Amino acid sequence: MIVSLICRLRFLVMTCVFLAMPGIAPAEADLIGVQSIDILSGWQKPDGHHMAALRIRLKPGWKTYWRAPGDAGIPPQFDWSGSKNIKSVEMMWPRPEVATLGGMRSIVYHNEVIIPLEFTPEAVEKPIEMKAQVTLGVCRDICVPISLQFNVDLSPDETSPDPEIRQALAAQPETAQKAGVGAVTCQIEPIKDGLRVTATIDIPSTGGEETAVLEAPDQSIWVGQAETVRKGGTLIARAEMVPPSNAPFELDSAKVRITVLGSDRAVDIRGCTES
Repeated sequence: MIVSLICRLRFLVMTCVFLAMPGIAPAEADLIGVQSIDILSGWQKPDGHHMAALRIRLKPGWKTYWRAPGDAGIPPQFDWSGSKNIKSVEMMWPRPEVATLGGMRSIVYHNEVIIPLEFTPEAVEKPIEMKAQVTLGVCRDICVPISLQFNVDLSPDETSPDPEIRQALAAQPETAQKAGVGAVTCQIEPIKDGLRVTATIDIPSTGGEETAVLEAPDQSIWVGQAETVRKGGTLIARAEMVPPSNAPFELDSAKVRITVLGSDRAVDIRGCTES
């Protein structure tokens, strides 16, 4: 296999990144803050979907970001457009950590994270030709964006589940139903440059230091750090959403995603009822 080298100048930091294919030993890829990044090729499920994963191993003291990175983070980006035999991709994020530095909150992973990828192929009997462009932020004292390309074929003949991927799937936040979540309502108010969304959630405690993260259905919409307060069996989270137009906009509350992160567990809530 061939290892290519690409250097990019971003945020006044020169980042030289090896584009490593699966099978390359971690020591061969001298990534800034990263020991290795590779694809676990996984297996084809009985329903024809193919379960694979992106595995990121970080150097000591470094972190990378969850899908909604917080005020101080770099959002991960994935481009699957060069791939063949892919109808859709669903990313399944394990429970992240909440880190606060200088009053700014970020949602992160340390050490190692395996992000399961569930591919729906156009033709289940054919291999998936995965050609992905992945951009991640890794941080220690500074934050550095790195970009990598992967070219991997996922075979429909592989049907044995990967225990590492299965463990990562089990580490996802609980569903609202499993966590015993009751009513979830959202009050939506226009502000000068967007909207203020106040979510009221009937949810049992998830442990101390609860944090709620609100996400808009459109990733181009900036979502501020939510103020989170618990009152008995109710959690209230308030955040501002600002689109590129810097003006109020129409928000479908059914597509708002809320993740509650506590010291004991995390809960993934899909949608709320506008109040």
